[in-house]
Amino acid sequence: MNERTSSPHNFTFHKDHDALLVRDVNKSAAFYSRIFGLEEIYSGGLGVKYRWFRFQDKVQIHLIESEEHFEPHKGVHLALNVNDLDAFMEHLKVHHVHFENWPGEAGTTNTRPDGIKQIYLQDPDGYWIEVNNNTL
Repeated sequence: MNERTSSPHNFTFHKDHDALLVRDVNKSAAFYSRIFGLEEIYSGGLGVKYRWFRFQDKVQIHLIESEEHFEPHKGVHLALNVNDLDAFMEHLKVHHVHFENWPGEAGTTNTRPDGIKQIYLQDPDGYWIEVNNNTL
């Protein structure tokens, strides 16, 4: 065992942001603003191909317009919890946003082994987003 792995650390980590490559930053910005009600914040002067948003807990999503190809997969997703999953599902229906459970059944939830209900939806670039009712 080396010194690095044998000594205790008192690090504290908090999530800062997720960065997503998107094809059309304005289309994606409209989605995250409209569907999740995110506050747009200053993007550090990076230019028009960058749009930054912040959740109520101050965690951010950085949208970066890019031509790079990527293949979204449901197993690699953002995970958010919401205080009222049923009301959020109604919000999605009003905005004509498709959502499904983990097995892929449209318009319904499933329950994880830990008892948390969840749904999945995709943003304009196909990124998967889990929304669950975990209130911890």
